[in-house]
Amino acid sequence: MSSRDRILGRIRRATADAAAGPAAGPAAGPAADLAADLDFDAAVPRDYLQVHGARTPAGTADLLAANLAEYRAKVHRTDEGGLAPLLARLLAARGARTVLVPAGLPPHWLHGSRAQQVPDRTDSTPYELDAVDSVVTGCALAIAETGTIVLDGGPGQGRRRITLIPDHHVCVVRVPDQVVDSVPQALPLLTPTRPLTWISGPSATSDIELDRVEGVHGPRTLEVILMSGPAQ
Repeated sequence: MSSRDRILGRIRRATADAAAGPAAGPAAGPAADLAADLDFDAAVPRDYLQVHGARTPAGTADLLAANLAEYRAKVHRTDEGGLAPLLARLLAARGARTVLVPAGLPPHWLHGSRAQQVPDRTDSTPYELDAVDSVVTGCALAIAETGTIVLDGGPGQGRRRITLIPDHHVCVVRVPDQVVDSVPQALPLLTPTRPLTWISGPSATSDIELDRVEGVHGPRTLEVILMSGPAQ
């Protein structure tokens, strides 16, 4: 039984007497109105816009890049052949001596990088992960209208904590295969039972003075590579 089923069950039990009729007394008025309004079998209307405007695949990728940059992520573009040299340059520019590699990450992505590769192990402690300089992952998909990257723990993505503890995350998005326009388009493509992580820019928060602080709940630096070419 899901949490939704439990909540709706409690509402049904709480309003059962009121829904039966006026015999429950004067106090049953508001409860009766609530019971009448709650049609648990009615379909939820989903007549909202699925996407805002019409775009070509190239336009969708451009919108994703713009919104990622708005969130202060660093955006790069390349193709399959240029990915390994680009990753090597980004890790070298970061001064990364170690890079965390999730299971299923294509080995050729890190060809040419001098950083020591650290496997994603279940027994790694938060202190060990914090000592890693960078992490490179793929993604499940990306949402252009919100500038959001979604991870689901699939091959090449690893567990949620490996993208939250290291200070530098490089995420590779295949364009156009892994890019959708909107959240309504993304949801049917995702499995809700998987550990979904929705990322919109590097981790950041603001205090009461509205001073922005980055790196509080996740990586301080997020770099996104939009790699053209179909998934393999």
